[in-house]
Amino acid sequence: MDDDRKPDGIVLTEAQKRSRRQRSIAIALALGVLVVLFFAVTMVKGPAVLVRPM
Repeated sequence: MDDDRKPDGIVLTEAQKRSRRQRSIAIALALGVLVVLFFAVTMVKGPAVLVRPM
């Protein structure tokens, strides 16, 4: 095969790569905050969260 071929698909610029990385970090932080929030609410409610009428 020829190793001097152009890569297939879209090639991102450095600015686009930086923007994508920042967006990914923001999404990861938001997801982490949601996980912590759900965990905290579950701990505050205590074991009563599992006791409900059917």
